[in-house]
Amino acid sequence: MRARKPSGAELFERTYQSLFGSRWETLKEALLKEREPVSFQDGLVKPYFLDQGSILAAEALPVQKGDVVLDMCAAPGGKSLVLESRLQGTGRLVCNDRSQERRSRLKRVIEEYVPEAWRGSVSVTGHDATQWGLFEQQAYDKILLDAPCSSERHVLADPKALGEWSPARPKHLAVQQFAMLCAALEAVKVGGLVLYSTCALIAGEDEDVVAKLAKRRTGRFEVLPTQVPLAEDRTYGQIILPDTSGGRGPLYFCLLRRLS
Repeated sequence: MRARKPSGAELFERTYQSLFGSRWETLKEALLKEREPVSFQDGLVKPYFLDQGSILAAEALPVQKGDVVLDMCAAPGGKSLVLESRLQGTGRLVCNDRSQERRSRLKRVIEEYVPEAWRGSVSVTGHDATQWGLFEQQAYDKILLDAPCSSERHVLADPKALGEWSPARPKHLAVQQFAMLCAALEAVKVGGLVLYSTCALIAGEDEDVVAKLAKRRTGRFEVLPTQVPLAEDRTYGQIILPDTSGGRGPLYFCLLRRLS
């Protein structure tokens, strides 16, 4: 008799239990709780509500007035607003998303929340982030790469997504994330900064992507320390996890400086 194939939910449980051990139950409980977004305004037309972990991560990229900044996977736009609040209409902010639907939402967020006096310095593009370095190199002072990821919090909350989950999914996403990070390294100026970020729990989509870049691009960049409240250290970068941060996150981030 052929053994029953485990469901996506069973595979998901086994995978994250093996990763987090006894911590998984409390972490899973925190992930399943409804988040309480916080308001962010800081010069905007009105408050925008988002997870505080997202604000903390975006602020880990030290954007200054006059910088030329790329938000590589910008939709729905909350982190873009954090970046623009630092620029205050100076320099340039390019907000990119490949999806036409998500770009439409991104444009609405910019129009609704960014002061009219600042909007001239903000543009929205629809490029494939994995190919960015092919058409634009050493163009930006700072880049935020908030890469598409497993988003386990959303998987747990969606029975259909949980039932269809497979260990192949984070592996596939990690390939895409690495391509995006390579592109970001080419697009940022020498001496410029890239903040790599995901809302994934799994190391394969977080610090392992940075570790792969360190192996494939030896000497091309360095990892800079970040000291973000509520964050835990990883091999590369830090992560905010909801079971130890009052429900915030998950949000992983790692700050890189291009050297050559």
